[in-house]
Amino acid sequence: MKVDIIPVGTNKKLLKEYIDFPHDLYQDDEHYVPELYMAQKELFDRKKNPFFEHSEVASFLAKQNGKVVGRVSAILNNNYNDYHKDNIGFFGFFDIIDDFEVCKALFDEAAKWLKSKGVKGIIGPTNFSTNDTAGLLVDGFHEAPKVMMTYNYPYYQKHVEQYGFKKEMDFLAYILYTDKVSEKSIRLAQSLEERLTRQGITFRSITPKSLKEDVEHVRKIWNNAWSENWGFVPMTDRETAHLASELKLILSPDWCYIAEDKGVPIAFGVTLFNINEITKNFKKGRLFPFNIIKLLRQRRKTKYVRIIALGVMQEYRRKGIEAIFFAKNILQAKKSKVIAGEVSWVLENNKEMNTSAQKLNADLYKTYRLYRYDFTNV
Repeated sequence: MKVDIIPVGTNKKLLKEYIDFPHDLYQDDEHYVPELYMAQKELFDRKKNPFFEHSEVASFLAKQNGKVVGRVSAILNNNYNDYHKDNIGFFGFFDIIDDFEVCKALFDEAAKWLKSKGVKGIIGPTNFSTNDTAGLLVDGFHEAPKVMMTYNYPYYQKHVEQYGFKKEMDFLAYILYTDKVSEKSIRLAQSLEERLTRQGITFRSITPKSLKEDVEHVRKIWNNAWSENWGFVPMTDRETAHLASELKLILSPDWCYIAEDKGVPIAFGVTLFNINEITKNFKKGRLFPFNIIKLLRQRRKTKYVRIIALGVMQEYRRKGIEAIFFAKNILQAKKSKVIAGEVSWVLENNKEMNTSAQKLNADLYKTYRLYRYDFTNV
């Protein structure tokens, strides 16, 4: 059947179809969690999303007989290319029916647009960068994704690889069950915190009162701590502030910490309520009129949390600060009757973080993959 590829551009009707397509595609999947429509709409708003201040995106719908059967965005992330001295494009927001011809038509169109920008290949999926949701789920389809993690059908991998994409990097997700945690590791972390305190390194919560100032601290630590990591893209001031405003609803002082050396911020840890447990039942991701009330009332009662980010300034590594953040989360989980926390995502080559998770008796339970496709002729 003929596949028609339609550029979304700034057409509001097409953007709505683009955002809503996954809801129809996954309507019979018990593990699917709809993205919040309002957040997705703002993500593509060139006036509201700071990503568009430095980069470009072209989004496409695939239709057969007028019905949407797939979508993809081609992404030119200029900040990534400037930082890495590279010339690569990205793809994201990739969803298709189980049909390789649909997959091929979308990737051909994305490649055509990216080639016109002069790039040498494509990496993805990233929505829009590795600072956002990213990765194709390739293992761990047995349960719903946690907050701000991706989800897709198993057949995606088959079609992506058939097109010619090769593995670039795996992102790992661990599940840390509260009742399986190594008590010895917690005791060691507490002793370590006492030792660090004597050296002038102390820990405090990120509170609503301190949030505005701490956002800037987090940005500086993030850009230092992750600067050598694969796929890293430095966040701008506006991007950090924008992300903080989005997360404000699900941030809690009980789960977010800053480490300071004699009052100077040197590390942070951020854990989020797994609001997917609540939003899973929000039809097509709509918040209004009543779902916003449910979210506000129930967000602190989730059974799971997600440890979304840990950052330690390079000169303060190997002091055990990460272990202390983990221990604080575990103790809070016991207090809050949280069943488990997801530690994600962790680069497969990040030996230090993978070892820390394993020492706490965390189980590797999901794997996400970024793929690469190099153009032979540009």
